[in-house]
Amino acid sequence: MNDTLEVDVIGRRVEVNGEQATVRFSGIVPPVAGLWLGVEWDNPERGKHDGSHEGIVYFKCRHPTGGSFIRPNKVNFGVDFLTALKNRYVLEDESEDAGKAHPVTFGRKEVKTIGFDSVKKWQSQLSKLQEISLRSCAVNSAGDKGEIAKVCPNIRELDMSKNLLPSWDEVVHIAHQLEHLEALNLSENKLKFPSGPPSLIGTFSTLKILVLNHTGITWAELLQCASGWPVLEELYLDANNICISERPTDVLQMVKILDLSANRLIDENQLFLIAHLPRLEQLILSDIGISTIHFPDAGIGYKTSMFPALQYLVVNDNQISQWSFINELDKLQSLHSLTCMRNPLTEESKKETNRQLIIAKIGQLRTLNKCEILPEERRGAELDYRKNFGSEWKKAGGHQDPEKNRPNEEFLAAHPRYELLCRKYGAPEDGELKTQQPFLLKNQLLTLKIKFPNQLDQKDIEKQLPESMTVQKVKGLLSRLLKVPVSKLLLSYETPKMPGKEIELENNQNSLNYYSVENGDCLLVRW
Repeated sequence: MNDTLEVDVIGRRVEVNGEQATVRFSGIVPPVAGLWLGVEWDNPERGKHDGSHEGIVYFKCRHPTGGSFIRPNKVNFGVDFLTALKNRYVLEDESEDAGKAHPVTFGRKEVKTIGFDSVKKWQSQLSKLQEISLRSCAVNSAGDKGEIAKVCPNIRELDMSKNLLPSWDEVVHIAHQLEHLEALNLSENKLKFPSGPPSLIGTFSTLKILVLNHTGITWAELLQCASGWPVLEELYLDANNICISERPTDVLQMVKILDLSANRLIDENQLFLIAHLPRLEQLILSDIGISTIHFPDAGIGYKTSMFPALQYLVVNDNQISQWSFINELDKLQSLHSLTCMRNPLTEESKKETNRQLIIAKIGQLRTLNKCEILPEERRGAELDYRKNFGSEWKKAGGHQDPEKNRPNEEFLAAHPRYELLCRKYGAPEDGELKTQQPFLLKNQLLTLKIKFPNQLDQKDIEKQLPESMTVQKVKGLLSRLLKVPVSKLLLSYETPKMPGKEIELENNQNSLNYYSVENGDCLLVRW
């Protein structure tokens, strides 16, 4: 662009050497002659000042080093939608990269679009396009009215992240021409959102996925626009400094996935404002700084009415350090998948132990940290939990006799599922509650009977095995004893506590203790 500018450039989005900014000033900056643009960078570390020069304030920045003065000919003001589309999909098609797929990202899903054979085909090919990416293509406007609808009317998935779009209204002018649009990514566009009702009603009537990460949208602006998204199912709002200020009553009622990650102003009371979205199945709350949660409508042993459809919860990278947080999650009536990594509570040094505790505390959980919870693992975790806290339970008033069983409220609050586990497996016996001395080998040995159901001529034997011994090592021992290859051995066990039930020892790397094998249990060996 030349040193002379068109009418009003204030507020325009621009790009300079790959960095994006907003124009805040246009004019002379003495003593240097000529026209300057004062810009506020998206990346505040890119600038040199706060909009002041030699004591004169030319414009204001939110950050003390967020501003710079740039000559107009160094600035890219961007192009309209169709120019960017042709630059990406037509001109590139003649280059060495012709025919390569362009990645398009929506939320956490990546799709691909296809290149073209020749420039002669560009118009017919553009009209067939359904999935396109114009990420970082400096798109600043819709262009001439109705032209997008003529050239590429069949777009269903559109990635316009990191462009120069100035406002939500400009997005509406583009989307209004795409009547089949189902997925839209607008991340990293610093958009000005409307304060009143949305224009052009019906524009987003087919939109199911919307990504607004790093756009600066507020909760009030979101609710204002959301009335135009009647069938929206997935909404991604990472890193917007959102504060949930009011309950969405007539909007977002179809949303199944909501990502609020990296919005560090959100607390548990704000989460309660979205707790009655009827279809919300997946809630992503990574890195919001949350440490506590409590569902006041549900006492010990009861389910909350909040988040009625929530099945998947992600709370990575937070400040969760108390088991009371995990106890509360058992109150969610539909929760079956939890991802809770990089929290003080789940520190790496106690990873395996903490996994077992979480499994025991949340009864309906099927997946933890992306790992399936098999029935054997759940049983082992619950039996260990029942045994490990048995002495504490007894001191708190617990008793094997149901008539005398009166654990105090403090214990029940800390271990809300303990009574249920006692009903499921039986109350722990006194023999189980004896404190073991972990460093004495005799206290680590299990006396097991070993049977061979398929070998009638093989006599039963009895062995003492360390509880920490892996299934693989047990097989190695039996292989040498029986002269049978390890690969042919299949192990399982029976316990008097669950008569008639046989538990497979299917993972060679797990220990006997992992499967809750105890003294007096019977090891079954087949080949």
